[in-house]
Amino acid sequence: MKLAIAAATATGLLAGCAMMGGGGPSAKATLQATKGNSAAGTVTFIQRGDKVQVVANITGLKPGQEHGFHIHDKGDCSSGDGMSTAGHYNPLGKPHAHPSTPNRHAGDLPALTADSYGSATLSTELDVITVADGPTSVVGRGLIVHAQPDDYKTQPTGNAGARIACAVIQKN
Repeated sequence: MKLAIAAATATGLLAGCAMMGGGGPSAKATLQATKGNSAAGTVTFIQRGDKVQVVANITGLKPGQEHGFHIHDKGDCSSGDGMSTAGHYNPLGKPHAHPSTPNRHAGDLPALTADSYGSATLSTELDVITVADGPTSVVGRGLIVHAQPDDYKTQPTGNAGARIACAVIQKN
């Protein structure tokens, strides 16, 4: 009897995890420093229903500083300075804005805040992008860490400065 109850409980827990959207499509970006910089790290994107969980672990940032963080239109880091990624990813034609506002670029991500060692972590859910195929999919796009904070006002860039790390978002 105890074994049957334990099995039923385990089955219920597994079903609950599946309902939370743990098995959606995912993508990963491996950030590498642009010329003259040292920022690097990994970022994962996991589709969970109509939202995407973004988890970032970045090192080599300026200690104690906020850094702009954006998805860019082109998945191309060949230029050495990140400029080959072009502008912010904006398939819906929205203005640049803070990621907490609904009327924003699909590529507007929350800022990275470096600790006293120059490391930053981020875990957030976004509702304007997808990992699954479609018009707002981030797969194949560029990912950029900027040298300065994003002011969330200057159009279309946020005045976040140089591109200090670059990656291409690739489907897992």
